[in-house]
Amino acid sequence: MNLPNGLTLLRIFLVPVLVVVLLTRKGPGGLLLGAGIFGVGVLTDYLDGYFARRRNQVTRLGTLLDPLADKLLTAAAFLSLVELGVLPAWIVLLVIGRELAVTALRNLGAARGVLIPASNLGKGKMVSQVVAIFLLLFSRLEARLEPLAWAAVWGMVVIVILSGAEYFRRFSGEVLRRRAEG
Repeated sequence: MNLPNGLTLLRIFLVPVLVVVLLTRKGPGGLLLGAGIFGVGVLTDYLDGYFARRRNQVTRLGTLLDPLADKLLTAAAFLSLVELGVLPAWIVLLVIGRELAVTALRNLGAARGVLIPASNLGKGKMVSQVVAIFLLLFSRLEARLEPLAWAAVWGMVVIVILSGAEYFRRFSGEVLRRRAEG
């Protein structure tokens, strides 16, 4: 166990706390607390990568848990927003479906010795999700933020689709290249 892995485990621990707070604490206090918990989770995502690289503490456990923790945190926030009636379920299904499809592709690739690293578009997808979640939460407190929140949601939808398509393109290109070589 090291600091980066501890931060990743903290992010996973925050997932049920986030859901409970968002779904049981009604009113502005609950939304602010939920946004704060989500913000701490996002911060741990940044810090675990920073410390892992800076301290040369990249581990197999961290490599496996970090993307899982990211997906759990964003999925929990999105599903809570659906339950609160803020976000349509089909958008969350699109996001989660993309995550499952890309994870399956990466696992299939790894089984064939093909590594598909995270791309800039994939990283942008995570940033767009975080921005959309924060804006949706804060738009519940300040109605004037709602148009901005929905612009962020639609931007996120576009990035989710494009980044998913990029992974499929990169995977199929690598598989075709290996077939041609072998």
